[in-house]
Amino acid sequence: MTAVTLTARTDRRLIRPHARSTRFVLLELTAPPATQERERPPVNLAFVIDRSGSMSGQKLELAKTAVLDAIGRLGPRDRFSVVAYDDQVQLVSESSLATPAAKNDAAMQVRGIGPGGTTNLSGGWFTGCEQVAMRLEAEAVNRCLLLTDGLANVGITDPTELTNHVAALRDRGVSTTTFGVGADFDEILLQGMADAGGGHFYYIADGAQIRDHIASEVGETLKVTARDVAIEVVHVEGLRVEAISPHRTQGQGSRTVVSLGDLVADQVVEVVLRLTFPYGDLGRETGVIIGLASDPAIAERLSWTWADDASSDRQPRDITVDRAVARQFAARARQEAVQRNRSGDYAAARQALKSTAGRIRGYMARDPELRVLVEELEGQTEQFASPMAAPMLKEVHFAAASVARSRDASGRSLKRER
Repeated sequence: MTAVTLTARTDRRLIRPHARSTRFVLLELTAPPATQERERPPVNLAFVIDRSGSMSGQKLELAKTAVLDAIGRLGPRDRFSVVAYDDQVQLVSESSLATPAAKNDAAMQVRGIGPGGTTNLSGGWFTGCEQVAMRLEAEAVNRCLLLTDGLANVGITDPTELTNHVAALRDRGVSTTTFGVGADFDEILLQGMADAGGGHFYYIADGAQIRDHIASEVGETLKVTARDVAIEVVHVEGLRVEAISPHRTQGQGSRTVVSLGDLVADQVVEVVLRLTFPYGDLGRETGVIIGLASDPAIAERLSWTWADDASSDRQPRDITVDRAVARQFAARARQEAVQRNRSGDYAAARQALKSTAGRIRGYMARDPELRVLVEELEGQTEQFASPMAAPMLKEVHFAAASVARSRDASGRSLKRER
């Protein structure tokens, strides 16, 4: 059976003995393909639909149609449930196997969902997760899919508290994917829930896109070929390892684990690590072992040597790693600029972009790809110097988030052609 493949490379190989040198490592993981011999894991999904007053009309009807289409794609080994919420939470269809009879019954119940009042997002999400957790299967993809077009204004409304609950459910085996519709939802909250929950976040600018995005997420869920993928980095005491790509990282002593979640067939994911080295002796070597937590046989070893300043200054750079690092910092800068612009701090928004462009310019040399990235960041500084419309801010945030997570402009996973 084909396993996940892993490659690792660093930007530079020499470090300074009397300074806390920082080096970057680029990891590329590729999920195995789908084959007839490989039976996909079953899925256990909860569809949680916002039916608050702002969803009335076409948005709610499109959401209901999208959910029913998705349920129609499930097989007899899969499970589903449907929850609707406004200020009250309604269990529309309790968790059941996706039999023809269950699908028909769900269709009647879902079509009857009507618009209501305010938005108890946490209550709807909790109920969906409860349905998934009641039928939790170790080998299944257990996921809650939350769709909303508004702000959480009933129940738990504090983003940190809600995100902590999402992370706790992820540790229990229930992941969370979020869909934000229109211009009025909180993308920071929904992105944070998806990141903490090991799922994905989608920005749906127009109600007509609801069907495509839900179909995409469910389609990918049905093509998972690697479950709960995590990277383990083994290193010396005193070496600090952190992920600058937005993946959950947990470190203890000489071991750091980076969690990626589920990967779909042929999916390619980039992970960028920042390593901060302790002081060392001139000429001595140090290194790390990077591998899959689930399969120690799949591992790469990288090494660095403490060298004099002149040698460190002259060493070549790996442009592939530099590009990946630049993409991550550019994505961070754009998301910071979005938040600053929204709060009215236009000078800080411009500075976030300008300073990141300057940093990249310092090492881009003659690389055309990095030059384009710098020019794009510099070109956006004036755009962020005055108030921007909410849809544009959400679009920039979502595009940056997708790049940082190795996904395309519409939030879909990137694939390796075989």
